[in-house]
Amino acid sequence: MLRGKAAESAHLQGRLDDALGELQQWEGAKAARLIDPTLVEPSRFANRHELNYAGPEFAALRAEIESAGGNVQPIKLRSVAAAAGGQPRYEVVFGHRRHRACLELGLPVLAVIDNLDDRALFVEMDRENRARKDLSAWEQGMMYRRALQQGLFPSNRKLAEALGVDLSALGKALALADLPEPLVRAFASPLGLQFRWAKPLAAALQSQGDAVLRRAAELAQQPLDRKPKAVFDALMAAAGQGVERFPPLQTSPPIGLRLDGAAAGEVSVGQGGEVRVRIEAGLLAVDRLAELARLIDGFLRDGAKSKT
Repeated sequence: MLRGKAAESAHLQGRLDDALGELQQWEGAKAARLIDPTLVEPSRFANRHELNYAGPEFAALRAEIESAGGNVQPIKLRSVAAAAGGQPRYEVVFGHRRHRACLELGLPVLAVIDNLDDRALFVEMDRENRARKDLSAWEQGMMYRRALQQGLFPSNRKLAEALGVDLSALGKALALADLPEPLVRAFASPLGLQFRWAKPLAAALQSQGDAVLRRAAELAQQPLDRKPKAVFDALMAAAGQGVERFPPLQTSPPIGLRLDGAAAGEVSVGQGGEVRVRIEAGLLAVDRLAELARLIDGFLRDGAKSKT
């Protein structure tokens, strides 16, 4: 009998040890809970442009959350001062799009709640968004500029160290955020701005600011399907730092070239919009190729001048 009780005791002890081992794995973990999304507000450091909630990517995320009956991946919140009536209030640390989707769908949002100060909130928000690689260069710049303006970090260097980002990359993001609003409006969406354009755009504004801003105002009136690279090229051309490109030509029937009534070649447009000139064999001496190239070069330059 004693031997049986000892065996049972050993078995129970083994189960207890297993349970304690499992608990240790979860030590420090925070449980996710369902929160009424109307009690949650965006962070004052929020780095999402409103266009992020209008495109096909957000629509797909919203549909996925609706299909699952809620967000499967929790967002992170922190508690803020309670509203009138004593209801708790929360601020988003990261997961603004998931929160917005749940809010629009009338679904509770699955969230982890943590106690973070402003600096810790900012660092977690930035790292989570960079890990997902879905934040635009301009949004990052605006986020970094806001943190510096609100005194979270004393300098660009300290901010870069806290976030673990390259100081020069941070500088490019800030340069995009510092572009004047009239220039940013030239782009159909600021989300199309690229890191590599920060320095040349700033230089263009410094050297030919009035001309660049005039061109930006003209571009802002064009249809919203204008491409970011085409806008950038146009602004650079306005500063005299590049050639503004025309929209690619559409494929069309070749235009024939004739000499003394006979076919001499043709001008045609390729599948990618490139223009091709073909001259029949025997009609052009090799020593005149350079002359032909100069004529085409002058023709292109005249076209570029007439566009500006």
